[in-house]
Amino acid sequence: MPGKVYLKRDRKKRLEQGHPWVYKSEIERMEALEEKDDLVQIVNHEGHFLARGFYNPHSQIAVRVVDYREESVVDQEWFERRIQAAWERRKRLLPGIRSCRVVYGEADFLPGLIVDKYENVLVVQILAAGMDRRRLWIFAALRKVFDPKGIYERDDVPVRRLEGLEERSGFIGQEFETTLIIEENSLRIAVDVAEGQKTGYFFDQRENRTRLQPFMTEWGHKRGITVEADGQAVDAKGRPVKNPFWDGAEVLDCFSHTGGFMLHACLYGAKRVTCVDISEKALKTARENALTNGFLHRTEFVCENVFDYLRQQVEAGRKWDVVILDPPAFAKNRQALPGAVRGYKEINLQGMKLLRPGGILVSASCSYHLSAEKFLSLVQDAAVDAKKVLRLVEFRRAGLDHPVLVGSPETDYLKFGIFEVLERR
Repeated sequence: MPGKVYLKRDRKKRLEQGHPWVYKSEIERMEALEEKDDLVQIVNHEGHFLARGFYNPHSQIAVRVVDYREESVVDQEWFERRIQAAWERRKRLLPGIRSCRVVYGEADFLPGLIVDKYENVLVVQILAAGMDRRRLWIFAALRKVFDPKGIYERDDVPVRRLEGLEERSGFIGQEFETTLIIEENSLRIAVDVAEGQKTGYFFDQRENRTRLQPFMTEWGHKRGITVEADGQAVDAKGRPVKNPFWDGAEVLDCFSHTGGFMLHACLYGAKRVTCVDISEKALKTARENALTNGFLHRTEFVCENVFDYLRQQVEAGRKWDVVILDPPAFAKNRQALPGAVRGYKEINLQGMKLLRPGGILVSASCSYHLSAEKFLSLVQDAAVDAKKVLRLVEFRRAGLDHPVLVGSPETDYLKFGIFEVLERR
């Protein structure tokens, strides 16, 4: 008989509303639990079945839901079906996709499991004890569904300690070259699956990066450039303009990492992109990506703390047409949120000061604990301090390969806004 977890009568009915976690504080009592079998039934205070899940006594998230059917059998075939369903969803929503996030944990009903596909290589991250105990089934299922060239494990993240798990990384089976080239929106992008941040690349901004396109051209006239009858562009003094990208935006790309936004800016016609990141390794890859795609002559790379760089450029009076802010998560937990809000407001304030009149601010946050409402509020607060007026062009979230469970706010973490930054009249 499987173990049972009884939930408290007066708890919030999050589980019934689609949330896939049960916290320790929600549990009234447990019955027939055996250490060797962590797959339990979750029942309400009256004993009515709600779901099945993996129980972990070492975590504040005591149970992670894996199935809502009482008779379900969780075996290797179960994993094959779930992974196949996740892959079919991506292929339907992203026709022809070869590189993307193919499993996104709870949102694909595989709690604590992340799988990214880079062409014919898979990168796996296991963040929950129940999944870790079944890792061999997971790897076998992945081979069955994808028949990959290789699998690399990236379980080198501190969050595993909260589950009572050790950190580890390395090849699963046959070794392969860990620096790969993927294609995104016709661009060729280098990814280091062994040493890159998280699982190697940030797929969640794929669709958002394409939203730069309308803002990368039609800036020449603001610099006094006109086009004569014969098609020759001339500057305000009547001198011929030789730069073929004279109409393109001058872009400041902050927290540029390996250059995803930079590459798209150049693809869509930017005149010049300045990439700023504190990681020399990331900038080296960004520079290589620019070279591979023929954009090196339109880019520059600055290895510096972004906060310091922004303040320095404001003091120096520098200006850009478009400023992109795509920082890492400043709020890893709820306790860090006040400091994170100050950090986000600071970079948005300085970014607005660096824009020419009518410039475009592209600003993002991947901190789950910072709500969309709070994010928009702090950007507006920054605009007030900068004496600017904001007009929202578009507000977006993560890409289609990062599904959102409506009952689980944790799956909806990315905020991405495009703003026109106007002068007060």
